[in-house]
Amino acid sequence: MSQTVLKKIVIDDAVPFAQEIFGHLGKLHLLPGKAIQADDVKDAQALIIRSRTQINKALLENSYVKFVGSTVVGLDHVDQNYLQTAGIKFYSAQGCNANSVAEFVINALFELAEAKGFDLSQKTLGIIGVGNVGSRLFTKAEQLNIKCLVNDPPKQLNEPEAYEYRTLDEVLKADIISVHTPLTTEGPFATQNLISAQKLSQIQPHQIIVNAARGGIIDEHAWINTQTLANIIDCWVNEPHIHSELYKTAFFATPHIAGHSFEAKLAGSEMVYQALCDFQKTSPKTDWKKILPAPSTPIEQKNLCLENSQLAKFKQTLLRDIFRKCHDIFSDHNGISAKTHQEVEKKYEKFRRNYPIYHEWHQHKVVSLKNKELDNLLKSLGFKIIQNKK
Repeated sequence: MSQTVLKKIVIDDAVPFAQEIFGHLGKLHLLPGKAIQADDVKDAQALIIRSRTQINKALLENSYVKFVGSTVVGLDHVDQNYLQTAGIKFYSAQGCNANSVAEFVINALFELAEAKGFDLSQKTLGIIGVGNVGSRLFTKAEQLNIKCLVNDPPKQLNEPEAYEYRTLDEVLKADIISVHTPLTTEGPFATQNLISAQKLSQIQPHQIIVNAARGGIIDEHAWINTQTLANIIDCWVNEPHIHSELYKTAFFATPHIAGHSFEAKLAGSEMVYQALCDFQKTSPKTDWKKILPAPSTPIEQKNLCLENSQLAKFKQTLLRDIFRKCHDIFSDHNGISAKTHQEVEKKYEKFRRNYPIYHEWHQHKVVSLKNKELDNLLKSLGFKIIQNKK
C-alpha cells in the first residue's frame, strides 16, 4: 500500500496513544471531546471521537471531513443518516469494550453478594440483550454457575436457536436484572424506556437492577421510586448531569466507565486506526505497540489451603478477592462520591478523563490456588494460572 498523509486529523484527547498510533497519518489536533466545534474540524479530513462529541450536520456541514471514526460502541451521539447523505465514511469500534463491561458486571455482583451476604450461585440473572456484551456476560455467569434468563427479540428473530429466550416480563422476575441493549428510539425494537414505569411496578424489593448499557433504557424517574435490594448504575440520562435522587439509590454509582479497561480503550483506538488506514489505502504500522505497559504482577492468595470440602464456603469470597485485585470497583464509586450533587457532577467528567489503568482478566496471571476445580474455573474466565516457584 502507498503512504497517504492527511493534512489534519482532529482527535478526542481521551483516545489512548493517539499520537503514537495515528501520528504518521497526518497532523493531529487533540481536543477534549466535548470541546470539539465546527471551527475545529472545518479544515480537517478525518475526525476521531469517543462518546462526548455530537456528530451531526451542525458540526460537519462546512468541513472537509470524509471519515469519522468512533473508538466507542455507543451510537446515540452520531447522526448516521446525515453522514450517509453527506458521503462521509463512518466507522464504530463495535465490540471493543464488550469483555470489559461483562467483567465489570460480574465484579460488581460479587462485591454486592459479599456485602449483602448472599450466594450468587443461588440467584437467577436476567440478561436483557445478548449482543456483544450480553453474550459475554451470559458465558461468564454460566461458568460461575449462575443461572441466566435471556431476552432479546431482535436476536431471537435472527438466531432463534442461539438461546432459550424468555419474554421481557419473565426476565424481569429474575433476582438480578442487567440491561445490555443499545439505546434506540425508533422501530419495532426501540429500547428507550424499555424498562418503563409499568415494568418497574413489577419489581420486588429482593431484586437487583444493573444498568451498564446506556442511560434512558430504564425510566429513571420511575426507578427512583422502585424499591430494590440494590441498584448498580454506570450509565445515566444526561451525563454528567446525572439524576441526584437516583444517584443516592445506587450501591455502586460509577461514571460510565464499565467499558474503560485498558484493553477496551486500546482496542477501540486500534480498530478505528485500521479502518482509517483502509479508507486512506495506507499501510498500518505496529511499532507503537512497543510502548505499551508491561504485564501486571501475578496475583497470589497468601497462605491458601482449600480442600474440596471447604470450597463451597469460601469460593465466592476468594473469587471476589481476585476480581478486586484486577479492578477495585469501589474506587470507581468513590471517584465521584461527594457531599453535594454539584461536586458529584464536577468529579464525574474529571474522573473519566483521568481514569486509572486496569487490565482485563486475560491479562492477569494467578498463582495456582492448589485446587484443580478453582484453577480450571479461573482458566475458563481467561486468567493464566502459573505455579509458585518459591
